[in-house]
Amino acid sequence: MKKTGKAAGGARGGITAPVTPSPELAEIVGSDALPRSEVVKKVWDYIKKHDLQDPADKRQINADDKLEKIFGGKKASMFEMNKHLAKHLKA
Repeated sequence: MKKTGKAAGGARGGITAPVTPSPELAEIVGSDALPRSEVVKKVWDYIKKHDLQDPADKRQINADDKLEKIFGGKKASMFEMNKHLAKHLKA
């Protein structure tokens, strides 16, 4: 126990809490429960690996068939991406 009275080791909550991806998102990040931050990292790795950023505006993501299921359309901005991902994650 720390002096604060809280258990040592820290609780896993917020962005570090494990979440389970939907079947659509699991095609990209895998089906294992992982922290939200890891989900975002894996989606970005997928976007970069498949060259899905708009060359004229790197803030825009051109969705392929897998990402279109998650984004609900052919394009999404990097700022909208987390909103779309949230719909495909369960705590």
